[in-house]
Amino acid sequence: MDIRIEKLADLLVNYSVEVRPEQKVLIRGESLAEPLIKAVYREVLQAGGYPFVLVELPGMEELFYRHASDQQLQFVPPPVKLLYETYDVQISIMGVSNTKALSRVDPRKTVLRQQAYRDLMKTILSRAAKKELHWTVTLFPNNAAAQDAEMGLMEYEDFVYNACMPDFDDPVGYWRGVSKKQRKIIEWLKDKHEVRVIAPETDLRLSIAGRTFINCDCHENVPDGEIFTGPVEDSVEGQVYFSYPAIYGGREVTGVRLWFEKGRVVKATAEKNEEFLLATLDTDEGSRYVGEFAIGTNAGITQFTREILFDEKIAGSFHIALGAGYPESGSKNESSVHWDMICDLRQGGEIWVDDVLLYKNGGFVLDFGD
Repeated sequence: MDIRIEKLADLLVNYSVEVRPEQKVLIRGESLAEPLIKAVYREVLQAGGYPFVLVELPGMEELFYRHASDQQLQFVPPPVKLLYETYDVQISIMGVSNTKALSRVDPRKTVLRQQAYRDLMKTILSRAAKKELHWTVTLFPNNAAAQDAEMGLMEYEDFVYNACMPDFDDPVGYWRGVSKKQRKIIEWLKDKHEVRVIAPETDLRLSIAGRTFINCDCHENVPDGEIFTGPVEDSVEGQVYFSYPAIYGGREVTGVRLWFEKGRVVKATAEKNEEFLLATLDTDEGSRYVGEFAIGTNAGITQFTREILFDEKIAGSFHIALGAGYPESGSKNESSVHWDMICDLRQGGEIWVDDVLLYKNGGFVLDFGD
């Protein structure tokens, strides 16, 4: 086995979620990710946890959307609800054989499915905020993801493992260092009130008054590297153009432009797949509001790969998520949607906080030290 798989499994189990004896641990993934699933399973056992594995076969999700009735689309299996309501830890390992498998699914079907899972998503976010559920997600490098990133598989493997473990000899020590630096930025942001983002076709204002910035240091996401908060729900004003494609449920939407008034998207256009964008925005009441505002900080991720786990961490970018916010940030927005959309700030972009320039051309202009 590739030693990097074993190292990543150790990072996930013993640092990211810190599995303790007798904790019930859900491990999810597709069979394509078998080597990492097995490595994580072994680490959970060695940590004294009680692992339970859910593995999907390639093509099952496509079959579901092709043949499921409306009633089946809206059904949430009781065992799934039980797992998320009672388990202590969830480790998700992404890796699919075809990232475009759902690209032609009727948007109405995906909306029905999302609506059905709204209450369960609320439960997951609430339990996570209260530290009753510890979760993490990573990706097992595979040919489909490598093709999306326009890389060969070996090159993509190097990219993934280097992003997750920039210091291969001491990955935990590295992420603790990232945590320390980001903690200084978050401390500076404490008690601030307004953020303004300026970039090509973008002039966006939002309130962070009373909200908490979260230090993303390789616990929930592996890799990591961002700070985020949940803006005041009715505060977002202005317009934004997302320079990267917005990908959701396997569907790629390019050239997204959004206009906000009193926190709500009042106008939305896209150069490609606009119908899907508009349908998703109408999923529920919360899907037109912003649940997350974030700044990417991972210096090892510099290019767009069509995988949000990596792309939202691009150093020199910011992103917002339409839909559900994270309660621990102070967000009150509820939705079955959480759609991250990314904007590059490396070509003249600026972030101002309470009329102080914090960020310009993809980097922090204030000195936060090492």
